[in-house]
Amino acid sequence: MKNYVNMIVIVLSLVVGYSIYFFILGNPDNFLDPLIKHEPKPGNILGTIYTGGPLVGLLMTLIIISITFVFERLWSINKAKGSGNPATFISSVIKDLEKGDAEAALAKCDKQRGSVANILRAAISRFKTIENDPEFAGEKKLAEVQRSIDEAMNLETPLLEKNLVMLSTVASIAVLVGLLGTTVGMIRAFQALAVSGTVSAIQLSIGISEALYNTAGGLIGAIISIVAYNFFTTKVDNFVYMIDEAILNVMQIFTVKIKK
Repeated sequence: MKNYVNMIVIVLSLVVGYSIYFFILGNPDNFLDPLIKHEPKPGNILGTIYTGGPLVGLLMTLIIISITFVFERLWSINKAKGSGNPATFISSVIKDLEKGDAEAALAKCDKQRGSVANILRAAISRFKTIENDPEFAGEKKLAEVQRSIDEAMNLETPLLEKNLVMLSTVASIAVLVGLLGTTVGMIRAFQALAVSGTVSAIQLSIGISEALYNTAGGLIGAIISIVAYNFFTTKVDNFVYMIDEAILNVMQIFTVKIKK
């Protein structure tokens, strides 16, 4: 399902990126020669960017993809935190467990929701189920609770890390596409000189524009993606560390309980 969603995002971004390129940047009103669209009106930024060539549309697509996944990650990570402050929630649940009030802890997990609440709920619920079960004696109870935690972690952790690879991929591709556009633009500029034998200001400016605007587009896409990737990676690492710390505290409480 996730792959289908990503494909839809990519296709829609292509449509939007090239629609902007052809219909907004390539609007005939932006050019002195509206039929061939080689000479933008003086001071017309949209027409000037259009002269960067078709790769500008692809770079805009990559920027749109990057921005889309930035918002998706912000929404997903905020959802994973739950309805309240995770640190306050964990502290409250730990206090309930220390008092022996598992029902109150479970109620708070149900209210909080989110990844940390789901994992703690799995651990507390499983311990509550097997606490008085003679089949699970001593360390077996802890092993069973740990198994439940591992299962919950395997479900929740991928949701936190989902689509980070898309951001890193866009960062790499944007740089390469920008470099390709730069190379093509310079080839066009020198080709214009070779064909005419004289310096054609228009042809030379078209080639240089294609080179520079593709360079700028590639750098913009890469910067957005790299900054977002590093930001979200740090957020996820901190969140996972907080979950691990909460699990450690819960397991210590359960260890004390089974040894009484």
